[in-house]
Amino acid sequence: MSMRETAIAALHGLLAAALAARNPAPLVLRGDTVPQRLPPGGLVVIRDGETVEETAILSPLAWAIEHRAEIEVTVAGATPAARTALLDALLVDIAAAITADRTLGGAVEWVQPGAPDFEDVEFEGAAAARAASVPVTLFFTVTGSPLV
Repeated sequence: MSMRETAIAALHGLLAAALAARNPAPLVLRGDTVPQRLPPGGLVVIRDGETVEETAILSPLAWAIEHRAEIEVTVAGATPAARTALLDALLVDIAAAITADRTLGGAVEWVQPGAPDFEDVEFEGAAAARAASVPVTLFFTVTGSPLV
């Protein structure tokens, strides 16, 4: 398994475990489509993202990788205030989980969440939802090739 895959899988595992304690717990997926019905606890989708920087380190050859994944959080609620409160609570829990384990159990050298972008979402035939997209930068080093 590549270091990139290991890092993203570790991020998914960390968030799935940390958010499972919520009542109701959000559905935590990786790279999946948004279902037509949002779970009562919300939906968290981790997107693989892209590598934004590769820096060669010579002797022996290694690559310092900066990879940016995205965490999409979507919640529903009866009122705008309820949606905002649930989304904020999920974002606080996500930040707490990441900052409590900056190496994702040793999968990366450092993980850094960024500031979220917010959006109100309309689903045809469904109640309004509120969403946030959080960039998460994963820093790790690989040997030989940035593909691994």
